[in-house]
Amino acid sequence: MSLPSADRPSSAPLAAPRKGWRAVIASAAAITAVAIAVGFVGFLSQLRGTEAKPARSADGIVVLTGGAFRVSDAMELLADGYGRRLLISGVHPASGANDISRSLTDNQSLLSCCVDLDRSAVNTRSNAAETRRWARERGFKSLIVVTSNYHMPRAIVELSHAMPDITLIPYAVVGDKWREEPWWTNSGTLRLVLSEYLKYVAAEVRVRLADVGLDITREANEAPPVAPRQPATAQAN
Repeated sequence: MSLPSADRPSSAPLAAPRKGWRAVIASAAAITAVAIAVGFVGFLSQLRGTEAKPARSADGIVVLTGGAFRVSDAMELLADGYGRRLLISGVHPASGANDISRSLTDNQSLLSCCVDLDRSAVNTRSNAAETRRWARERGFKSLIVVTSNYHMPRAIVELSHAMPDITLIPYAVVGDKWREEPWWTNSGTLRLVLSEYLKYVAAEVRVRLADVGLDITREANEAPPVAPRQPATAQAN
């Protein structure tokens, strides 16, 4: 015996909420996609395409290892009088002062008098912690920060969070691949930029949470150092 149509249960009340949730999810996805795109454009706007000497000198210079030419460029800044001392942060434990000396033969006197090595840092966050300790021990109030252009935004986030009372002056190192062709045409460079953007976002989120009292002690997307091919470039930034 079939029920009259008026007595049959209706699926309409269930269908309406289901459609409503789908609309909410679609809207959230669209907003997230727009936010990611806008954030990525903002990140790219911070990446220098050419190198430019700092507009002013500073008390000290810190170079974060992990990319080609970072240490040699930092040594040139030290030699030109842009800072009184240089910290090379993130030196692999297997790299000794003699290894670095052999790779920087033009600046032997500076290496012996004015360069400090940090072997404790294993990622950008610990770079910032070791740099803070070094700067405070010497009473430095301003630092020139040397790292690759794609790494600079995240480095400044971490360093400024660790040392809000110290003036940071970026010096971005631009690699050969970046100079020779647009970054988006090289698959390796494209992956590097996208990966660095995700790390930058993670650092921004962690720092903002820490500012409101929610400190996340473990940094996302960081890898431990690996044995270097060249001295003093061991950190995986």
